[in-house]
Amino acid sequence: MRLFVAVNPPPLAKLELTDAAAPLRRLPGAGGLRWTEPAGWHLTLAFLGEVPADEVPALEHALARVAGEHPAHRLRLAGGGTFGQRALWAGVEGDVRDLRELAAAVQHALGATDEERGFHPHLTLARAGTTRRRGPGGPADLRAMAGALREFRGSEWPAGRIQLMRSETGYGPARYTAVEGWPLGT
Repeated sequence: MRLFVAVNPPPLAKLELTDAAAPLRRLPGAGGLRWTEPAGWHLTLAFLGEVPADEVPALEHALARVAGEHPAHRLRLAGGGTFGQRALWAGVEGDVRDLRELAAAVQHALGATDEERGFHPHLTLARAGTTRRRGPGGPADLRAMAGALREFRGSEWPAGRIQLMRSETGYGPARYTAVEGWPLGT
């Protein structure tokens, strides 16, 4: 199973971001991007990759322990940015320090620490397509799109749960399903 650990924003946060990002889909080059689906929007705390099914119970035990040791916190989706010309993302504000500490604890407990990239809380909105997928108007200007999100500030929401998620890739967008979840601070 291809697994990751995430915090999932509530429906209202996703709806607000959907509304804010809708005009971006009409900009030149936007048709050549691979847009992510709001149903799959999440904040990745740790990516685990392929994990044998018999190792999942140990992961679940470790995640339950970490969740109990960290308090719930308050977040909001806000602003935007890019990873070069590869990806467009929405940012996160609020108790980001707590979110970073939670991500570090999850990564440490699962042996998934990625010190090369570090933890940058974000929600991926779109990825650059191949040159064959580019729409009319040439490639999308991801920096301009991120700039259009600069003033976006969604409603604050309680981040009180982490989830072990399964990622299924193949034709079309990735599909994410919750394997298990744990409340924070219990």
